[in-house]
Amino acid sequence: MAFDYKKEYKEFYLPKEKPAIVTLPKMNYVVVRGKGDPNAEDSEYKRSIGILYTISFTIKMSKKSDWRIEGYFDYVVPPLEGFWWQEGAERIDYTHKDKFNFISMIRLPDFVKKADFDRAVEQAQEKKKTDLSAAEFLTVEEGLCVQCMHIGSYDDEPRTLALMDEYIQRGGYEYDLSKSRLHHEIYLSDARRVAPEKLRTVIREPIKERT
Repeated sequence: MAFDYKKEYKEFYLPKEKPAIVTLPKMNYVVVRGKGDPNAEDSEYKRSIGILYTISFTIKMSKKSDWRIEGYFDYVVPPLEGFWWQEGAERIDYTHKDKFNFISMIRLPDFVKKADFDRAVEQAQEKKKTDLSAAEFLTVEEGLCVQCMHIGSYDDEPRTLALMDEYIQRGGYEYDLSKSRLHHEIYLSDARRVAPEKLRTVIREPIKERT
């Protein structure tokens, strides 16, 4: 049976609908950076998703080619994720999506090294006849964070963020948002197929002990 990160690491991917503290280890990702309204037609964000999945499935399906990645095991491609921020804003402002900056990403299995990633990009470009040079191999260690499962539309996320605000204040923490520690979302639903009120999104933000 294929290894499923969501099931094996439920504490990272399947939190409850109430805030909780979690400490994240180092993880490797394929990422694409960009900016602008993610909902706009032909947005940078929408194009980034195509790049991420093309490379992710090239690595996953390497088992059916002559390419053998050391340590390979069969796995389910992890869900789409994203870091989001706006220049000059301490918190996300959902009313100004045109000012979004993002790092769109999909987790890579630990056996994937930078050389394997580079080879996957090269192979995918040759096969798909498309430019995938925007993709990067990125290692992230988020550390101490608060997270919560959000059920509903993306525009309704402030409701869940308010619960997280109250939770960390009671627990003696404060947010630690910076250029290197960003608002993080994990998308467990396909917005093209799921009604907005039923979307499941993990919302995660970096914190530290209040001084």
